[in-house]
Amino acid sequence: MRSLPLTIREIKATEATLNRIYDAAKLGLKGDTLALAAGMLPTEYRQLCVLDPIAEMAAQKGKADGETEMATVLRKAALEGDAKAALDILKHQHGWVAKQAISVEVDQRISIVGALAAAEKRAMDVTDVEVKDADNRIQR
Repeated sequence: MRSLPLTIREIKATEATLNRIYDAAKLGLKGDTLALAAGMLPTEYRQLCVLDPIAEMAAQKGKADGETEMATVLRKAALEGDAKAALDILKHQHGWVAKQAISVEVDQRISIVGALAAAEKRAMDVTDVEVKDADNRIQR
């Protein structure tokens, strides 16, 4: 059996730790990924958020600041004439949906003469069928 070295790390919401959490959240990272990018194990990050609510506030502030930066960039692009950026803002922020219209036109004509000829042909095929009874005699 091997023994693993046990190192107990003190979990504190130092200014450096809070800045790393803020920076990771500002990039859009969440959960375990945020913890690892901030230099902590996921369990340490969760424990820190429970013990010191300021750590969770740093993550929320980072997320809000990151969203604000991207929204500003997108809005500036839309105001400068980027139609795709403007449309994306309208769709995602204001619930716009592109109209969908489906037009189906069917123009089918039935020829009575053709239909009668096809029916007559099917009737002739049925009259030419030979059927054998149980004694193997042909019946028409």
